[in-house]
Amino acid sequence: MKVIEEPGARPILLWTDEVEPEALQQLRNTARLPIIDPHGVAVMPDVHYGIGATIGSVIATQRAIVPAACGVDIGCGLNAVRTSLQASDLPDSLSTLRHRVERAVPLGAGGAHRTTAAERHADITLVPRYKTLVTKHPKLAKHDVWQQLGSLGSGNHFIELCLDEAQAVWVMLHSGSRGIGNLIGRHFIDKAKRTMERRHVKLPDADLAYLPEDTTEFADYIDAVGWAQDYALENRRLMMDAVVAALGRTIAKPFTLTSEAVNCHHNYVQRERHFGRDVWVTRKGAIRAGSGDLGIIPGSMGQRSYIVRGLGNPDSYCSCSHGAGRRMSRGAAKKAFTVADLIAQTEGVECRKDNAVLDEIPGAYKDIDKVMQSQRDLVEVVHTLKQVMCVKGA
Repeated sequence: MKVIEEPGARPILLWTDEVEPEALQQLRNTARLPIIDPHGVAVMPDVHYGIGATIGSVIATQRAIVPAACGVDIGCGLNAVRTSLQASDLPDSLSTLRHRVERAVPLGAGGAHRTTAAERHADITLVPRYKTLVTKHPKLAKHDVWQQLGSLGSGNHFIELCLDEAQAVWVMLHSGSRGIGNLIGRHFIDKAKRTMERRHVKLPDADLAYLPEDTTEFADYIDAVGWAQDYALENRRLMMDAVVAALGRTIAKPFTLTSEAVNCHHNYVQRERHFGRDVWVTRKGAIRAGSGDLGIIPGSMGQRSYIVRGLGNPDSYCSCSHGAGRRMSRGAAKKAFTVADLIAQTEGVECRKDNAVLDEIPGAYKDIDKVMQSQRDLVEVVHTLKQVMCVKGA
């Protein structure tokens, strides 16, 4: 761990030597907020520049929350489950399965079910809680909130079939709270900025505006972000059901899901106790890695992924990275690589290999093994997974 200490700022604790200048400036800005816990800001080895707050950072705050630290993909995270299937049970080609998954789960930025069937199968508390949110905040009304439940989205969200070190078959997927999470995030980021203006608080970055605990907006945000995090969990559960059903229609051999399953957020906020203090911990591109906690750290389409167990390192606020982390922007990736590069880097993986997913090429991400080496004091590896099929929303 490396520590940066500057006058008038909390310490910045880094589990990496590779931080782009723009991300480092974001971290410096965050460390200067008056609400940051004295221990400082923890920075994971997959760190990279983000909107508002740095991706791969753990921001513990006292008596306030920065909505932009959680961001607009509230509750984004991963769900993974091991099946009783072995690699030998899979067909030689996974093309049929990929296309069935692509039909079973709505994909893309606007992907949505044609009906509200997902609502009827969802956690029954989500619907009345959302009605309460909309009553208080009419701007949060979204016509397709229930149609999008059980949908993937775009960007780095994915559905994968993986094999572990024992050749057991896993299903893994990555998504969040979809359009409604984005709406909630932007709504409260705006409210935080207006709160800072009313209180004449000067910030190093306007996107780091915070909501103090003594405001109505803070209580409203806690309700809204909690609902969005639950929506994200339910979104992943419904997708997992759809993917497992598609797998069952494709594989002749009956199978079961084992007790090994993980469902974890990596963009979220919750109340925790660290260093004898109750703080609000916001993990933006980081997962909880308390002692014994199971987590998922995915690589990109052509790399390995890891199921890990937390070691409970207090210096990181019991956290670890959420993936490999981008080493170049989407635009830069499309300029640096070709479809031929994508084909070569995803050899052996059944996935789209076209220009629409070129920005997700493995070469655009950091080396997942180097990331894992940098955080060996934060987690231990339980399973090593290798992707054999990947579905992207493009």
